[in-house]
Amino acid sequence: MDVVAALHEAEQRLQGAVRAGDVEALDLLLDDRVVYTGPDGRSLTKEEDLEAHRSRILAVEVFDQQDLHVTVVGATGITRVLAAIRGTAAGQPFAARLRYTRTWVHADGAWRVLAAHASSVPDLG
Repeated sequence: MDVVAALHEAEQRLQGAVRAGDVEALDLLLDDRVVYTGPDGRSLTKEEDLEAHRSRILAVEVFDQQDLHVTVVGATGITRVLAAIRGTAAGQPFAARLRYTRTWVHADGAWRVLAAHASSVPDLG
């Protein structure tokens, strides 16, 4: 499998792990140094992100990918995803349309997320 196809597959595994709340899979897909910046501007470390899924403070029930672009340059990859998501956060239901930009690094034969950012996208339809 070429590196672009492998990154596309890693992105799909990440989305599936988020939807399933699969902390073990997320642990493998996230670099230990990862920083996630959410649509509210707050940043989370890997452990904070994993704990949110582990404790079900964040539970994503629907992750509907609407668009995906994958770019690879050397051992660095970028995925840009547009998705409609639904779930609960701190016990409160939510629905959002988000654009995720993730920076991935390829090392030891695997892609891992090093940085991620999500921005809210208005529904123009």
